[in-house]
Amino acid sequence: MSVNMSKGQQVSLSKSDGSALNVVRMGLGWKAAQRKGFLAKLAGPKEIDLDASAVLFSAGQVADVVYFQHLTSDDGSVRHLGDNLTGGSGAGDDDEVILVDLSRVPGKVDQIFLTVNSFTGQTFAEVENAFCRVVDESTGQELARYTLSGGGAYTAQIMAKLHRVGGGWQVKAIGEPAAGRTFQDLLPAVAAHL
Repeated sequence: MSVNMSKGQQVSLSKSDGSALNVVRMGLGWKAAQRKGFLAKLAGPKEIDLDASAVLFSAGQVADVVYFQHLTSDDGSVRHLGDNLTGGSGAGDDDEVILVDLSRVPGKVDQIFLTVNSFTGQTFAEVENAFCRVVDESTGQELARYTLSGGGAYTAQIMAKLHRVGGGWQVKAIGEPAAGRTFQDLLPAVAAHL
């Protein structure tokens, strides 16, 4: 069963039988919004390059980052499956994917932030059907979804964080708009959620 998350909502990343999930997938999907006006419609949508990143924290400090130029965390527990430069059809498919093997994340890593930024600089007002979702990779079951809605004049968003709670993990929808073309630009905004 999927949960359409709203800002601040938390969902436990455990299976219905209480056992812990091993691998979760953060999927990001989007398509460029149709341009307005007759000539703009003939030209079609403008290509938009959204980038998914995972920033790993240990005791409030960046421990590692996974993004389009560093596809695998140093310990191998987090992997980005490749950069999509244009998005998709908006049909609900993942255009970029980050896999997190929760059983392999080093014990010192206590939070993993999932962020999205418009590398080409367009605002989210120019994006349609953008979403971030968390999926149990072993079953394909969608556990949680956060939808970018309302467009807006910002170029990035702190989508969600995975964080340790007791012996397990939870996902928290953050959905905070920000400005920036890269994950580095988002670090000051991320710091408010540590």
